[in-house]
Amino acid sequence: MSHQLPIDMSLPREERLNSLREPLRALLDAETLGWSNLANMASALYAATSWHWIGFYLVDEHHDNLVLGPFQGPVACTRLFKGKGVCAAAWQTAQTQVVPDVHAFPGHVACSSLSLSEVVIPIRNGAGRVAAVLDIDSSALNDFGPGEVRALEAMIEDVERVWPSWTWGA
Repeated sequence: MSHQLPIDMSLPREERLNSLREPLRALLDAETLGWSNLANMASALYAATSWHWIGFYLVDEHHDNLVLGPFQGPVACTRLFKGKGVCAAAWQTAQTQVVPDVHAFPGHVACSSLSLSEVVIPIRNGAGRVAAVLDIDSSALNDFGPGEVRALEAMIEDVERVWPSWTWGA
C-alpha cells in the first residue's frame, strides 16, 4: 500500500511534526512488523525536517546495549553502551534527553562530527521497560524547541500504544 504523507514544507517545523501524527498513526495501526513501522517513521520525520540524522536504537537485552535500528542519514554507530552518550542516558533514566550542545554533554558519543545538538526519546514496551530510543541529531546548535520535543514525544506515545502488538521477525 502506498501512502502520501501530507508535509507542507512552508509550515514551521513544529507544525509539520504535528501534521504528521495522524498519518503516522494510521501507518502504525496498519502494520504489525516493528522494523517496517520504525523505518517508515524515521523516513517521514527525516522528510519533514532539516535534521541531520533520525533513527532508532533498540535495547539488546542479550548484550546489555543499544543496537542500531532503522534510520535516515549518514552511516551511524552500530552499538551504544550503558553510561556513554545521550542515547544511553535516555535508556537508563527512561526520560527524554534534550542536548543543545553535544560537546558539552559528558561522555557524548560522536557518530558524526556534523552533529551539534541532539534529542533522544525513550520508547517503552508493553511491560513499561525501555525497549528502544528515538535518536535525532541536528547539525545546528540548540535546534530542538519545546514544541518540537512535545510533538515527537506524542508520536512516541503512539508507538508505545501499538508496540506490544508488533512482531520483530520477517
